[in-house]
Amino acid sequence: MLDLLTIIAQEGGGDGGGAQQSFCGPQQMILFAMMGAVFYFLMIRPQGKEKKKRAAMLSAVKKNDRVATIGGILGTVTSVKDDEITLKVDESNNTKITFARSAIQRVIAATTPEPDDGDK
Repeated sequence: MLDLLTIIAQEGGGDGGGAQQSFCGPQQMILFAMMGAVFYFLMIRPQGKEKKKRAAMLSAVKKNDRVATIGGILGTVTSVKDDEITLKVDESNNTKITFARSAIQRVIAATTPEPDDGDK
């Protein structure tokens, strides 16, 4: 075992005769640019898409939509103001709670407008 280590140490230690390759200049810049591109496509871009999707969902919330808040409260939207949404959370007691629009996590069931039967 000791002989194997001495052989490896002798081969590894050099007298400066072997050419040693180092990253400098353009190679290093290309490597950092590639790492930056991978980081952008795997981390930043998906977050931007998700942020736009959430903003569109929050702006589309309307009266009678069934929603879930970030706190886990389920309710039906009764009123939508600029930055506030009022939810009816209990039908029997007519309990209503007002939340910030940003507190809505997802829309469970959106109301669809009834088709206009003007042709009949």
